[in-house]
Amino acid sequence: MASSVQTKRVRKSPEERRSEILSAAAAIALTEGLECITVRRVAEELAVRPGLISHYFPVAEDLVAEAFGVAATAELDDLIPRERPTGGPVEHLARFFSLTVGESYDDMSRLWLNARHLSRYRPALRDRVGHQEALWRDRLSGLLRDGVEAGVFHTPDPLLVAVQILVVLDGLGAHANTVRGTHSPVITHMAVTTAERELGLAHGTLLAHLDGRDPAPG
Repeated sequence: MASSVQTKRVRKSPEERRSEILSAAAAIALTEGLECITVRRVAEELAVRPGLISHYFPVAEDLVAEAFGVAATAELDDLIPRERPTGGPVEHLARFFSLTVGESYDDMSRLWLNARHLSRYRPALRDRVGHQEALWRDRLSGLLRDGVEAGVFHTPDPLLVAVQILVVLDGLGAHANTVRGTHSPVITHMAVTTAERELGLAHGTLLAHLDGRDPAPG
């Protein structure tokens, strides 16, 4: 005998629905590229009507820009959390570098390359890329500033050092689609050695925290 009980459809709040849409779009961006984010594609992913997506994002380019922002912010919160785990600035910086290698980081590097290329033609995305870059500079320079105040980092300009580190990481990330996995350790750890030099740390200090070795003499 067939049951007469029907499954009640759960009505989501506007905030929940919007978050769901952005999460789906961000996942598409990471796996397929920002160009593949369309109203129809996101609707297919969520098994909803395209009109629902358009209701929340009447301008498709805004959806693309915000989806990139969601993915980039999630990466930043993972690499440099607002509430940092236990340990001091050296441990926090070493943890950051340990997370800038591997396939998941390469996926984000590809997304950044994708976003920066498309931002030449898409003003909303260009603004979002600039905003995310500023967040990165602020978060990393804040970590370095904490280290200066604690007396373990030594630099008169934490922001400048943060920019130097990010430029090196961006340069390495530019190879995510090609030969990044074949770099020698000297190249792979270039951002780490840049940080050690600019922060007045003994050579090998950060690498020692990455793999448990004793730091090399300065």
